[in-house]
Amino acid sequence: MAATPTEPHPVHALSGWRAFVLWPLGLFMRLWGRTLRFEASPADEAALEKNDEPIAMILWHNRLFLAAEFFRIYRQGRPCFALVSASTDGAWLASFFGLVGIQTVRGSSSQRGREAALALVEVLRAGHDVGITPDGPRGPMYAFKPGALIVSRRAKVPVLLLGFELESAWQLGSWDRFRLPRPFSRVRMRGTLVPLAEQLGQDNPVAGIEAQLAALNPDAPQKRPPVV
Repeated sequence: MAATPTEPHPVHALSGWRAFVLWPLGLFMRLWGRTLRFEASPADEAALEKNDEPIAMILWHNRLFLAAEFFRIYRQGRPCFALVSASTDGAWLASFFGLVGIQTVRGSSSQRGREAALALVEVLRAGHDVGITPDGPRGPMYAFKPGALIVSRRAKVPVLLLGFELESAWQLGSWDRFRLPRPFSRVRMRGTLVPLAEQLGQDNPVAGIEAQLAALNPDAPQKRPPVV
């Protein structure tokens, strides 16, 4: 018997009352984000604001609340696309990102992963930035999946690892222990650029970059980079 073609996973979108309530919720979240006080050293700011070529930005999933403000402050004027799950949960995040000017590519390691990866490569080749959470959409928390590096290496672009140190935050009971910074609290920004040559030159680039990303976020388990 001939194999039955696998049906593609659907991409969920908000509709009805959900789409209606998102606008005031999105406005509230944007106002919340504006109360936060972002700080960064001159060296970190230079990495965060690098804009002479497209970049693949990588952050842990539990820092997504801060993504909109980060893009507004440090990447202003550059089109950015974020990888968001094709699931119903992802539909909420994609709609919110749309409200703050961040476009989305829908897919994940479990749903529409190949299509999403190809779309991200094309976005980078077109000269735009992309944002990826390497432990999303469902974990394990702080486990770096290799898809982010596959995308950056195929597009031949550097990676920008993002660190968010929160002065004061609530921690949700979700799989990623999602962080919600308290209003008017400080957020210490950190950024590390990983050039393409460094990505290609490592024997185990996933482990090495995972250790670098963990070092930028103090609450993440600290891992030693592999010995070269």
